Amino acid sequence: MTLPDRISEPQRQGDLLLYRIHRIQTTAGRLVVHLCESEFGITRREWRVLSVLNDHEGVLSSVLAEHAMLDRARTSRALTSLAAKKLVTRQPRPSDRREVHVFLTDEGRQMHAQILPRVMAINRELVSGLSAPQRQQLDQTVDALQAQASRMLAASKARLAPLDGGD
Repeated sequence: MTLPDRISEPQRQGDLLLYRIHRIQTTAGRLVVHLCESEFGITRREWRVLSVLNDHEGVLSSVLAEHAMLDRARTSRALTSLAAKKLVTRQPRPSDRREVHVFLTDEGRQMHAQILPRVMAINRELVSGLSAPQRQQLDQTVDALQAQASRMLAASKARLAPLDGGD
């Protein structure tokens, strides 16, 4: 007897891949939220911005928003909060003061260095129930899914883009 193909032929919401991934992220994410909020006084969104900024320091806030996969308003609120906590600094772009370059402070770097190993430990524990070949297959599968999702988004944007030449 073969099992139903829940991935490509979902029968209910609980079978949908995006829903299943969301449930994993929400469940395990609560551990990250608790860590960030209770031990470090930052939100998970602030952690995301801090972590992305660690990898892309000095970028414009608009580019940071893209990397963090947040809209500009949420990124701006997170940056305002992180600046108030003295974890980031913002330097206006000389040619356009509406755009700012964002940098970690020494305190921001120290906080990142304290949190990242703990988040990595949560990740390790999450995947610890998988064998090495399962982890390798999952890694390849996630990369393939991300590539397909990116292609789907690009195709969707292309379909929605206004046609050149007007009406």
